[in-house]
Amino acid sequence: MTRLSAITPSGHAHAGNHLGALRHWARDGGPEDLYFVSDLHAMTQSYSPPRLRALTRELLAVLVAEGIAPERLCVQSDLVRELGALTWLLECVCSYGEAARMTQFKAKGDAAARLGLLTYPVLMAADILLQGAAEVPVGDDQLQHVELARSLARRFNSTYGEVFTVPRAVTPPTAARVRDLSAPDRKMSKSTRDAAGTVFLLDPPDLIRRKVARAVTDSSDHSAGVAYLPDERPGAANLIEIYAACAGVAPKEVEFGSYGELKSAVAEALVEELRPVRERVQELLADPGELDRIRADGAQRARERGAHRLSSALRLAGVG
Repeated sequence: MTRLSAITPSGHAHAGNHLGALRHWARDGGPEDLYFVSDLHAMTQSYSPPRLRALTRELLAVLVAEGIAPERLCVQSDLVRELGALTWLLECVCSYGEAARMTQFKAKGDAAARLGLLTYPVLMAADILLQGAAEVPVGDDQLQHVELARSLARRFNSTYGEVFTVPRAVTPPTAARVRDLSAPDRKMSKSTRDAAGTVFLLDPPDLIRRKVARAVTDSSDHSAGVAYLPDERPGAANLIEIYAACAGVAPKEVEFGSYGELKSAVAEALVEELRPVRERVQELLADPGELDRIRADGAQRARERGAHRLSSALRLAGVG
């Protein structure tokens, strides 16, 4: 059974990506699973081509550094011809109403929006269906995209012939939900404009320590001591959850006598948790030949895995 997950190069990978998803992909992924850098999805809004290329390369290095087997990795744009062909077939079975109902388009779409913002959920369906993914681990914000992929797979299969596995969304295992250190009411984000509250995987240790030292710990009375109260003290709870995720314990098991002790422990835990990933990424980025080989091999395997499915779909649709 194949599971498929992706990360979009909208910015540098951060501690929330690592604790919430990437290290679990490495630890829990099966031999048939596929993980990829979804660089085509980063083009739905204004972007810098050189930055997109650099971030794509960096994120591929991050996935390798996390310990994900190279044979389970690829970059989305390396399959642009295959995905372009399949996306067109799927767009021709998708209605405008289905695409326009997607939450992101409803929230950001207007007359000036790029057409890709409307159609990228169909591209996402092509990502899933080309590789024959049976399960797609997603959060609540992506459930409707997987449901669209299911609808398009069923419609194509019933109209033209059985080609596609009908995927299903699955809830990933409970993992750390890391929030911005400066604004704990929002998640840590790759695309944030204010990096003060985001710990990036490639941040040097001293910068990580400074960011954690400046983290918001709430305006409540600190004399009451450190307590895990997510609703009442979200800033402190965020730090406790980060420490718990690094230490492999439940947040309610974390005990510190003061917020100063908590911040110091969180900083050191993050430095040590991220150190091997950062060092391996730096090694990979300094060895372009190795990263190019991993990328080329991954693209070839992904093409081969989807080749029969794509050729069958084209033939049944009358264009192959």
